[in-house]
Amino acid sequence: MEYLEYSEKIPVRAESYDVVVAGGGVAGVAAALTAVRSGKSAVLIEKSTMLGGLATLGLINLFVPMCNGRGTQIIFGLAEEFLRFSIKYGWAIIPDEWKDGQPKQPTEQRYIARFSPNIFAIALLQFLSDAGVKIFFDTQVTAPVMEGKHCKGVIIQGKSGREFLRGKMFIDVTGDGDIMRRAGMPVVIGDNFDIYAVKAITLESCKKAVELGRIEYAVVGRSGGGVNLYGKGQPADVPLWHGTDTDSMNEYFLHNQKLLFQKIKDEPNEAMEIVTLPGMPQTRTSCRIDGEYTLHVDDAYKHFDDSIGAIGDFERRDFLYEMPYRLLIHYGFDNIATAGRSAAGVGYAWDILRVIPPAIITGQAVGNAACAALDANTGIDRVSVAEVQKRQSQQNVMIHFDDALVPKDLKHSGEHFNNFDHV
Repeated sequence: MEYLEYSEKIPVRAESYDVVVAGGGVAGVAAALTAVRSGKSAVLIEKSTMLGGLATLGLINLFVPMCNGRGTQIIFGLAEEFLRFSIKYGWAIIPDEWKDGQPKQPTEQRYIARFSPNIFAIALLQFLSDAGVKIFFDTQVTAPVMEGKHCKGVIIQGKSGREFLRGKMFIDVTGDGDIMRRAGMPVVIGDNFDIYAVKAITLESCKKAVELGRIEYAVVGRSGGGVNLYGKGQPADVPLWHGTDTDSMNEYFLHNQKLLFQKIKDEPNEAMEIVTLPGMPQTRTSCRIDGEYTLHVDDAYKHFDDSIGAIGDFERRDFLYEMPYRLLIHYGFDNIATAGRSAAGVGYAWDILRVIPPAIITGQAVGNAACAALDANTGIDRVSVAEVQKRQSQQNVMIHFDDALVPKDLKHSGEHFNNFDHV
């Protein structure tokens, strides 16, 4: 490859922040909100023009189950707060059993919620703005400025051009490891199946919405690539997509939008409208940290001394996991950490980590870790995990699951959870 070397003078922004969060998905929102609630200054940098990431811009508007599948809630903290906030405005779907909190008796109805992605996004903006989080929209973090393994600041690019932004702690929740990769932190690049889901309305869906008096029934799904979570239906002649490669992502959009057009072009013009295309790649396993620990599917029912939150398996009832803090850091990098879909997991365990509720809990954890590290004048890679756990617990996060919830018979079959597919 040919390279070009050049130098330029980049303006330095006057302000500096305690915590710089790159990426405005739910993990980034959780990290920034946690920081300001702890009395730190925080800036959230988002390359698009709305908050929520895959949950809103990516049209994956589903809080997967936050319970064990038997009526016991596992995931609390900001994930619970965000779920309740997501259904406060706009249309929402939540099972009757969970509308008023944890059911009073056992139930196999999972704690799940659908929400309006666009209304949730603008509500999040108001929420964060009121809390005191500084937000940069339409701005991208292009590179960290490193001194060894310490980040002095980041180069950002917006309508004002390239600028240097100083900070003390940096949370990479871009979903693609943009800071980590360019800082030299060890990462793992993932593959992604051919998935491209869009939102549409039809005359029939509108009729159903009117009949039921529920606006969400007006929205139906259409797709370009329609491969499922496990790769079923992946065409042999379509490559796996790499979310960190410019050519791959351009081909992803070209391929999928052309495929979508071929699928819908013969539908009656007067009877169907595509109302929303995804504003970002729907790639879930793009790039993750090569953390100090990597979660495996076989880690179910294991306790970790450095757990920062308990979660369930969104596909299978009863399966419980703990997320060790080591999933989010790499020793030696003293002021860079990650969360959300860039946490260290392998195979299906990566899928378990990257959905909305665990992403929020890990975002909350790195927000707490950044604040604890600043308070103790230490690195985020060496922060007292006990202090992070204390802060998580005080914020209503379940650190360790109750062993009484572990089934005596651990032989379970996987079960796919497909409720509320109509939106």
